[in-house]
Amino acid sequence: MPQNPDFELYDNVGRDAEQIAAARYGIATRGDLLRWARRDAKPFLAKHPLPDKPVPSPDLAPYLAALAAAQSPAEVSAVTQHLLDAAEPALRAVSKYLYAAAQWRGQHRGAAKGSPPKLLMEAASRSLSVAALADQADLTTLRATYDPAPAPDRAPTATGLPPRPPHAPPAGPAPGR
Repeated sequence: MPQNPDFELYDNVGRDAEQIAAARYGIATRGDLLRWARRDAKPFLAKHPLPDKPVPSPDLAPYLAALAAAQSPAEVSAVTQHLLDAAEPALRAVSKYLYAAAQWRGQHRGAAKGSPPKLLMEAASRSLSVAALADQADLTTLRATYDPAPAPDRAPTATGLPPRPPHAPPAGPAPGR
């Protein structure tokens, strides 16, 4: 089978969708950008070493065990609130860093919506929203348990009159055959 000289055979085996699209449009992938940034930041990181290990995550085993043993919304709430209290310092620290990164060298001043500084500020806000949403869900569950909304009152009828029928029959004679 003769090959078209205008067609360049491209082997996509082992490539993901991002790599294929990047090759097609001649743009860098996320991996390319991060690799180039790591390369260019090596001298800086040599002067300012950062921890190599990830921030330790909390041990969720006691929370999950307590959750599995919970029998009431109050018990689930107690576990949830303890976890949120334990996670709050880490979430707040991440939020502070993201906000500081957004403000780096005043780049946030006058930045357009959707720009990197604005996205970082939004990420800082959303990192705290995780705990706020979980707390809201917990409180909504507790409200449904301890303080349910009152049942709606039926509309009062006029005194002495029977209630109105749900559907009025059509007026006039019934059509004949």
